[in-house]
Amino acid sequence: MPDAAETGALRVASATGRWVVLTTVLGSSMAMLDSTVINVALPRIGKDLGTDLAALQWTVNAYMLTLAGLILLGGSLGDRYGRRRVFVVGVVWFATASVLCGVAPNATVLIAARALQGIGGALLTPGSLALIQASFHPDDRARAVGLWSGFGGVGAAVGPFVGGWLVDGPGWRWVFLLNVPLAAVCVPVALRHVPESRDPRAHGRFDVLGAVLGAFALALVTYALIEAPGQGASAAVIGAAVAGVLLGAAFVRVERTRKDPMLPPSIFASRQFTVVNVITLCVYAALGGYFFLAAIQLQVVAGFSALGAGTALLPTTVLMLLFSAASGELGQRIGPRIPLTAGPLVAAAGMLLMLRVGPGSNTVSGYFTDVLPAVAVLGVGLVTLVAPLTATVLASVDTARAGLASGINNAAARAGGLIAVAALPLLAGMGPEAYRNADEFASTFRRAMPMCAGLLVLGAAIAWATVRTPLPAADEEEQTRPECTVHCGIAAPPLEPSHEEPENPGTG
Repeated sequence: MPDAAETGALRVASATGRWVVLTTVLGSSMAMLDSTVINVALPRIGKDLGTDLAALQWTVNAYMLTLAGLILLGGSLGDRYGRRRVFVVGVVWFATASVLCGVAPNATVLIAARALQGIGGALLTPGSLALIQASFHPDDRARAVGLWSGFGGVGAAVGPFVGGWLVDGPGWRWVFLLNVPLAAVCVPVALRHVPESRDPRAHGRFDVLGAVLGAFALALVTYALIEAPGQGASAAVIGAAVAGVLLGAAFVRVERTRKDPMLPPSIFASRQFTVVNVITLCVYAALGGYFFLAAIQLQVVAGFSALGAGTALLPTTVLMLLFSAASGELGQRIGPRIPLTAGPLVAAAGMLLMLRVGPGSNTVSGYFTDVLPAVAVLGVGLVTLVAPLTATVLASVDTARAGLASGINNAAARAGGLIAVAALPLLAGMGPEAYRNADEFASTFRRAMPMCAGLLVLGAAIAWATVRTPLPAADEEEQTRPECTVHCGIAAPPLEPSHEEPENPGTG
């Protein structure tokens, strides 16, 4: 196992650096793959288990709910007890929950197992990115993040293809069992080759109350949005919505008053960090809604098989595989403002092109005229956007708080997708049985895609108006000092309070 002193100085080209990238990609790919692979399987799951649209929404959202609600706690656990250790625990937990999903006899058990999967994801997801930020030399971090987001993004993008192949072949249950061999490779590689790292300033009690309040607030709001189409403005729906808002307000109050909050307000002292997380919320809400609806549109309306629908989305995978690392380096050279503005706008155009998909799009000519332009343009937008977005979030805060920053950004992404999957069917007027009727689903899909594109345009507008190019060289000594001192074995005095959240030179 590499000596801990290597942490913070690894190079991507080194053997250990390549092992770190491989490990984090394998781990994060499990979570990313599972977030998208499920979408292609939804029509078959609904048919086999006899569920309505609300149950399919919960199948997606139970995972995102626990992931979004607990991911901040997962980042804090990694910062205190070791990012590699918590990452490995998360991978094992995730694989175990995946087995439960694969053997679920009904929708209730499947939804519960998906919630357990989200807990594992909350442990491994922030740890994967924090390991990169803590392990690599500052000059190589952007490239490492680009490789992570590119190959990890491939895990998300290849999900529909792999899911379709499994659904049409051995069955949808293998969509979940696929995680077991990934975990079997990831865990021993992590234990042998990845250096441990932690935040030397992490101390105090864990904010369990904050985590519970945040998770229940999201759960109640999600329940109200999902059940509203079927129940209308019932007492249960209205009560859940009001209770969710009140618990959300209580969460904010608790985080502002606790000594060791899960979501410390001081981290938002960097305006760049704050606005990039708002952009993340917009972008991933749009993507969450898109991936949930597009796979169903291709199968129910256009007539693709599950494998055909997954294959139809493959160009996005290829583009991210080829160009994400270069996008990360370009973002480092020109700054994040242009990529974070152009990327969402291009992706929005791709989503609007999806409006061309309908009956007949499953033919060869229909694919090349209707589907391919949409998924290719969307892929270009994601290539432009994803790596610079991730790198900008981490560049906006102290390196020693990488786990916390990664957790907040991932929570924003998952919460955005969670709310979108819950709200879009309601906003688009999609009934409980819409996914069984091609005409009904097509009409609601035409209303939903412009909403998703609008969220991306909003994110682009925020980026253009507020994001500025950070100057990492000015803060490099400040940001690397806590990490280097602890891993070189030299005791260092605590940072002054004014340095806990270094000022971002690019803001203001």
